[in-house]
Amino acid sequence: MAGIALAMIAAVAVDASGASAKARPAAHKPAKAKTAKAPAVIAVDAAWPKLEAAGLVDPATEAKITDIMSKMTLEEKVGQTVQADINFIKPEDLKTYPLGSILAGGNSSPGGNERATPDQWLQLADDYWRAALERPTKAPIPLLFGIDAVHGHSNLVGAVIFPHNVGLGAAHDPELIKKIGEVTADEMSLAGVDWTFAPTVAVSRDKRWGRSYESYSENPADVAAYSGMMVEGLQGVDGGKDGVKPGHIMSSAKHFLGDGGTKDGKDQGDAQVTEADLARIHGAGYPPAIKAGVLSVMASFSSWNGQKMAGNSRLITGALKQRMHFDGFVITDWNAQGQVPGCKNDDCPAAMNAGIDMFMAPDSWKGMYANTLAEVKAGKIPMSRLDDAVRRILRAKLKGGLFTLGAPKDRALAGKWQNLGSAEHRAVARAAVRESLVLIKNQSHLLPLKAGAKILVAGDGADNIGKQAGGWTITWQGTGNANSDFPNGQSIYGGIKDAVTQAGGTAILATDGSFTDKPDVAIVVIGEDPYAEFQGDRTNLAYKQGDTTDLDLIVKLKRQGVKVVTVFLSGRPLWTNPIINASDAFVEAWLPGTEGGGIADVLIGDANGQPRNDFKGKLTFSWPKKANQGPLNVGTPGYDPLFAYGYGLTYKDDGDLNQLSEDSGVADEPVANVDTYFTAGRIKAPWALNLIDAGGKTAGDHDTFSSPKGNVTQSAVDAGKQEAGRSLVFKAAGEAAVTGDAVDLSRQQSGKMTIGITYRLDAPVTGPVLLGMGKDAASEHRIDVSGILKAPVGQWGTLKVTLDCFASAGVDMKAIGVPLSISTDKPLSISYSTIKIMSDEGDGTCPAH
Repeated sequence: MAGIALAMIAAVAVDASGASAKARPAAHKPAKAKTAKAPAVIAVDAAWPKLEAAGLVDPATEAKITDIMSKMTLEEKVGQTVQADINFIKPEDLKTYPLGSILAGGNSSPGGNERATPDQWLQLADDYWRAALERPTKAPIPLLFGIDAVHGHSNLVGAVIFPHNVGLGAAHDPELIKKIGEVTADEMSLAGVDWTFAPTVAVSRDKRWGRSYESYSENPADVAAYSGMMVEGLQGVDGGKDGVKPGHIMSSAKHFLGDGGTKDGKDQGDAQVTEADLARIHGAGYPPAIKAGVLSVMASFSSWNGQKMAGNSRLITGALKQRMHFDGFVITDWNAQGQVPGCKNDDCPAAMNAGIDMFMAPDSWKGMYANTLAEVKAGKIPMSRLDDAVRRILRAKLKGGLFTLGAPKDRALAGKWQNLGSAEHRAVARAAVRESLVLIKNQSHLLPLKAGAKILVAGDGADNIGKQAGGWTITWQGTGNANSDFPNGQSIYGGIKDAVTQAGGTAILATDGSFTDKPDVAIVVIGEDPYAEFQGDRTNLAYKQGDTTDLDLIVKLKRQGVKVVTVFLSGRPLWTNPIINASDAFVEAWLPGTEGGGIADVLIGDANGQPRNDFKGKLTFSWPKKANQGPLNVGTPGYDPLFAYGYGLTYKDDGDLNQLSEDSGVADEPVANVDTYFTAGRIKAPWALNLIDAGGKTAGDHDTFSSPKGNVTQSAVDAGKQEAGRSLVFKAAGEAAVTGDAVDLSRQQSGKMTIGITYRLDAPVTGPVLLGMGKDAASEHRIDVSGILKAPVGQWGTLKVTLDCFASAGVDMKAIGVPLSISTDKPLSISYSTIKIMSDEGDGTCPAH
């Protein structure tokens, strides 16, 4: 293979004087080789460990790099430092622009289809790889393709999805972490992907942070114990030193640094800590990853004491590269360079001068390439700094095997889809589920259940693989997934059904808890809906504050004399005291991924009710006594949790709990809810619904009500559940508007989100239907969506209009007091069941306006 790959590279090398030179963006002239001047040593706090070299640098590799760089033009060197997203670059662009890397970001996929086939993913990787080597050059360099495979190769339909890190931390099994890395690498290799943006080694210290589930623990010692093992699993043991072998991939430790310690748990926020604590707590995962040979590190969006990480030379160059001797390359997060003062998404010499080696410039790559090139020529970026960045990138590519693997479709493992979601891989994931479960309560030793029992399985998470897998699953936010999107997966109900049926018992699925034949016991599966990053940020840890749907389900079953086992799906501990009180047993299952059968392995015993597998999980995140308890971490002053770090019952333990306080501590606090306006049959606080016509406005929600002159009337309708939707009938000109105090949606806009409405036309559209958004009624911008209301009359559909669409029309996304309005001057009959900010999964739109 190596010889074939090198021959292929040689075959595409064309002399600079060739006829195809007109395709190049600039003159093809090798850059003058200069001896790189080492940057001055930056003094950092002694808390940073002083590490020895991990073996990434060796004479043979450095000689190859020197030879390659001697043949590279300045343009080619700059190109290596820029990464573009597949949604914003075509393979043919790489025949002109010498970019070094591409990524498929959260909602990027072949042809915009998040559910593309594995073959389509492999073809995509192959197309880009080959196109990059068709550009005439004396220094052919393979393209590096990266993906966020944070809990398995989660972009790929059919791949095994492992529990998120929050669950893996609870398993306390470093060798299991390594196996998960090996399986993930294997399944990525099948699709021709070279690199994963993992592991996340953040130490989440405030569980209000929307990325808490990407953290193994609040305890830095746990993160340190797992980070190196995941790197070894992904890259192979000594993969950085001896080279990544086929079947393994490059990894990236992230996000450097302090992303898990921001004030109030705010995504992309500010970690206000001393440098010693930054090193000791938030830096704990990096030394083991560096020692294991990690080939890249991703710099965080976040700040440390007010300074953006992507521009922090003290930490990137001083602490990471010099003190900890990291010899791989540093890449920014998605356009993070644009947040550095004085920078833009496509222009940031300060970041490269601080030590950034590669810009993740997904949609800004063309400007970043041109501006960086100009700044090197002008001396704003020293040539020595560019050469150091390029050397680090080439070192990773050589150690990562890119120069010997060949094109993705020509690789030995490519397209062996029988290994995708194989029984062996699923067994590793199932073991991870078993080991991650934490038993919180087991009144009167209700668990384990007899395998031959009659079991009712209820709750909206019971038969919902998408919900049990969480965010970063097929789609960025993990939303919009059906069980059919997981052909090799199993829901929690599916696993329970298999376990009890084999022993002569029965498992009946009824998400609403209804039954005609009284069951022996009910397993109720509930929890957080999928989210990623900022969409998961919270102001407190109350579970579904103000929404008692799940509690009502449990209470209803208890009143009917049915004992209840609650299986809770979440990316963090949440204040759930009323639910724990109402349940006979309570199991924290985290976000277990595609192997729902792992839960049945522990909950369902044998025919005599004896355990088949015991609980092993222990909390690595402290469980709050109050929803407003704020940062709660073992070893800190005033530590007072409900369930302490390390808590977790086994079947031998007394699982009885005294009645827990049902005072959440946030009853009188205003609800900070910026992105959900109507769901589960009600307007969500602090928002209000107003019906408006020439006579003024009327506010309301559940009951039937009308605008002052009666032009618009709203009433409750069924939408999957009783009265879960609302019907709007416009007799004449009027508006229905969600209103409240202005909130900042600029982060949602930068995250390429949409305003979405799940709707049903109850009669044909007869004229313009305007969707509006703005700070207030006077500043609303309205877009006619009548031409894109595609759902047939009487059928539910979802319409998503991108926030960029409104921003480009002049709406200030930092001050939104009317997140959505519907208006018309013609008769209209339309129902809705959800109004919220939604992820653009290739289905967002921007009608002409």
